[in-house]
Amino acid sequence: MHDNGRYDDQGITDPRSYRSDGTDVSRETEYEGWSAGSRSRSPHPDAPSTVPGEEYGLPRRQVEPMSRPAGHEPSGQTPAIQRTEQPSAERPDPPRQASAVPAQPAPVPAAPVYQSTNVIGPVASSATGTPAEQAGLPEVAPADTPSSTAGPFHEDPSGDAYVSRETTSREEDDPPLAMEAMRAVQILNPSGEVNMPRPSRTRVMCVANQKGGVGKTTTTVNLAVALALHGNRVLVVDLDPQGNASTGLNVPHHAGVPDVYDCLIENVPLAEVAQAVEGIPNLWCVPATIDLAGAEIELVSVVARESRLGRAIAAYPGQFDYVFIDCPPSLGLLTVNALVAAQEVLIPIQCEYYALEGLNQLINNINLVKQHLNPTLDVSTILLTMYDRRTRLADAVEQDVRNHFGDKVLQAVIPRNVRVSEAPSYGQSVMTYDPGSRGATSYFEAAQEIAERGVKDPVARNA
Repeated sequence: MHDNGRYDDQGITDPRSYRSDGTDVSRETEYEGWSAGSRSRSPHPDAPSTVPGEEYGLPRRQVEPMSRPAGHEPSGQTPAIQRTEQPSAERPDPPRQASAVPAQPAPVPAAPVYQSTNVIGPVASSATGTPAEQAGLPEVAPADTPSSTAGPFHEDPSGDAYVSRETTSREEDDPPLAMEAMRAVQILNPSGEVNMPRPSRTRVMCVANQKGGVGKTTTTVNLAVALALHGNRVLVVDLDPQGNASTGLNVPHHAGVPDVYDCLIENVPLAEVAQAVEGIPNLWCVPATIDLAGAEIELVSVVARESRLGRAIAAYPGQFDYVFIDCPPSLGLLTVNALVAAQEVLIPIQCEYYALEGLNQLINNINLVKQHLNPTLDVSTILLTMYDRRTRLADAVEQDVRNHFGDKVLQAVIPRNVRVSEAPSYGQSVMTYDPGSRGATSYFEAAQEIAERGVKDPVARNA
């Protein structure tokens, strides 16, 4: 077909070209049941090439030509093709003509035979009753299937084998936010009613490890806060020239502030240097400034240089339950002063290989101090820090430490937690910064375990 509406095929433009007798070919072929004046129907391109009526079993009949109205004789121009409406998917069947060949009835499928009745709910069928009743047999429900009285998929809750899918669990009763809130209340102890066991005398604990970055300062600050929040009087002595413990407790330690240097060199009483920690009752801190960096050299010529810190703590007029000494990452005179003043040594061990490499040297130095300067000194507590459960190395280090030190290793393990690292930037411990975090919970468990061991240990009780 061209753009002007003309066809190349003359059989379309000339209605007489397809018949030898010259009769017209109508595009509105009719058959019985359809009137000539009804709407014209154009066949679908995918429809089968059959004569109308054959799909209904009617005999083929001769198509009669339809006369063309006057004044509408065909001309050279192709008449405009009128777009006709496509027949709908559901059209009424035309009335059938009586035929010499009777139509064969469609075969009726046989009713299905049910072999099993182990079906949940009734089977949809046109017959009334269950398949067992139709066969004349008594219906027996399977032993493992509960009876159904309310329709399909409704189980009887009175049966023994019934398990409700809506059973409330502990997780639904206590969602994660509720559990975190419960831990926060337990750690902060706002009512003050829950107290950890208090020792009969002061326990002076030195937190030491010559390797840096193992969590000495973090352990000192968080254990002190946890014990102070639960009824213990705690003093923190910052013996590290970096002053990180003072920062974690939000205690001023800039130049000019009285600090532990004055106690060691100038013999200033410890009570004049200690500062109360804001927001934490029963907690005091002796800060450290940059002046402490020169104390190593100045203590060389001082008489009884190894025991000056011990005498300052013993002269304190107040009574403390715990005194934590945060040591620098070295084995110099400051660390020796802390070992002489303490009764117990708490060693934080990072769960990595480098932490184990220098542990043997630390134990040897502790034994030397015990033999010559402080016979009561004992390594009482080992705390595993920065534990990463995703690595095999952390598990291997934990097993080696527990096999070597035995019961001295706390059951509580401090995991890697970003909240523990964020807390010092706000001048807080993780116990007050985020009491519901895993880091706060782990340090709380470690403090509770230390307190319980102090009560059970006869040496700490009678020393």
